[in-house]
Amino acid sequence: MLRRGKKAKTPLSEEEQLLLYQQKLLAEEEMAKKKERLLSQFLKDKLAKEEQNSALNLNKINTQWRTVLREVKTKELHKDIEILSQTFERVVDCKDSVIKSLAKDLSEAEEQYAHALRSHLHNIDQLLALQRRRLHLLEESYNNELEVLTKEFETERKTIIDQHEKEIHYLQDVFMAMEQNYIDSEYESKLEFQSMWDDLKNKNLEEKHFLRIQLENVVEDLWRRFQEALKNYTDATEDRKIAFETLKVKDEKSSKEIEAQMKKIQKLQEAITISKGKIMLHSRESEDQNQYIRNDKELVLIQLRKLKAQRMQAREVSQENLVKLTLESNATLKALKKIVDKGEKILKLAEICRKYETEEEKVLPFYSSVLTANIQEENEEQNPEELTMELVKVMADYVGMENFWKRYNKVKLEQLSLQHRRAQLLEINGKLREMLKQYLDGISVSDEVLSKFNPLFIVNHQSNLSQPLSTSTAQSGDKPPPTTYNIIEAAHIISHTL
Repeated sequence: MLRRGKKAKTPLSEEEQLLLYQQKLLAEEEMAKKKERLLSQFLKDKLAKEEQNSALNLNKINTQWRTVLREVKTKELHKDIEILSQTFERVVDCKDSVIKSLAKDLSEAEEQYAHALRSHLHNIDQLLALQRRRLHLLEESYNNELEVLTKEFETERKTIIDQHEKEIHYLQDVFMAMEQNYIDSEYESKLEFQSMWDDLKNKNLEEKHFLRIQLENVVEDLWRRFQEALKNYTDATEDRKIAFETLKVKDEKSSKEIEAQMKKIQKLQEAITISKGKIMLHSRESEDQNQYIRNDKELVLIQLRKLKAQRMQAREVSQENLVKLTLESNATLKALKKIVDKGEKILKLAEICRKYETEEEKVLPFYSSVLTANIQEENEEQNPEELTMELVKVMADYVGMENFWKRYNKVKLEQLSLQHRRAQLLEINGKLREMLKQYLDGISVSDEVLSKFNPLFIVNHQSNLSQPLSTSTAQSGDKPPPTTYNIIEAAHIISHTL
């Protein structure tokens, strides 16, 4: 008992001193962290107040700056209005002078047009007389050539029929000879195929027998090699058996040594369990402190994650905006490039079309409206439109294109009239072609033509030539139908007169 009392009064051991020192360090660290938290909270409050003050001051500066900018902008707009009024008066004066010069040019152009019209009518009369004479000469030459062609056609028809019959007989003989040759060649090819098939069958049987003999020799050689390898293995493993016996003796000795070492290890484990108990006591005390630190750490990590998420969202939004901006800029550049190319193309086409303009179009490129003032008022009353600010702006943007659309509409109307005229001419051409085909069928001689009614066969001054109805007369009922002419062959008239 006296010994135990003396041991209790002895000073602390080194482990206990270390534990006390660690507790002091942890307490100092907690105090330092509390000070840092208080300092950071104070700085955050101060930063928020500064941001509010800076936003308020910025709004005040912006309101004062807006008033200054408005005053400057009003002065600039007044100056621009004065300059625009002066330029408008100057443009009006220029337009008046241009109108006067155009009126003079118009009177001169009307005189030139009347003179050109008279000369044009005189030239047309001369050309009509010349064309009538030319048609009379062509008709005479046509009748002469027609007689010559009918005679040549009859002679050629006879020669072609004779030659056709000869060729048919020749082709029949050739067909019979080719059929006989085909039968002979088919019989020979069958014989050759049968002989080749027999040869291949015999050859395959011989190769199969040869391969069987060869494989039997290979199997015998492999069995012999296997026996030799087994003998060599048994000779080589005798030394290893002796070594195995010696190693077995050494193993028994080492097992005894291992048992002694295991007893020592067991003693050391008992000492370790005692020290672990002491460590558990210390760890329970420090666990509460660590839990508090972990909670603080988790709060800081949560705030950090939120800030990172906000930063990533801001980065994604800015990146999307940048991508949209680049795509829209590329699209606008392409659209502007197309507009520029289209404008250059229009200018080139305008230069080309300028060469083909008539004198009237060069003098008066922009026609005036045919509608009178009364008709325009009636159209406005029938189609009333409320002029809004947006419509006025759109109309102001397209005022400069008014002359262009006048010329475009004029060209479009001329194109439509030419297309209509072309369709009419194509219809007339088709009818004339049909009549010419019927006439040519009537003067030609063939089995197909002879089996049908001859369009040139005339009985009681009536022919079988079908006169197709014109769609233009069917559509317009006011106009009279066109006159039809029956064409009579010259040989028929001569035979009846003579």
